[in-house]
Amino acid sequence: MTHNSRVATVVPWSILMVLVILNGLVQEVSAAGECGRTPIGSAAASLSPCLGAAKNARAKVPPACCAKVNALIRTSPRCLCAVLLSPLAKQAGIMPATAISIPKRCNIRNRPAGKKCGRYTVP
Repeated sequence: MTHNSRVATVVPWSILMVLVILNGLVQEVSAAGECGRTPIGSAAASLSPCLGAAKNARAKVPPACCAKVNALIRTSPRCLCAVLLSPLAKQAGIMPATAISIPKRCNIRNRPAGKKCGRYTVP
């Protein structure tokens, strides 16, 4: 392989990688705004006790999940929506239509019932 053909192969891949990384950073920054100063990844990690319940509507919601969701609804309900709709949630296999039901399944009284979260409505 000649030097020119290697450069012709490496340069497009390098540009593609830079674009992918920048796209990820832009998504992270834009989503983090809904969670205040907390990065969306940290907000998502705090909801890790909810993972099973966010994937399966019949799964029992753990008390630790209910406590975390209740705290997030009190401090930043838009953050909860941003986490549910984030690329991180999609990568984790979270089903937004199922996850949006967690506040109701936890019997959280102050949940934003009727509010839209993307194309989903909080029950």
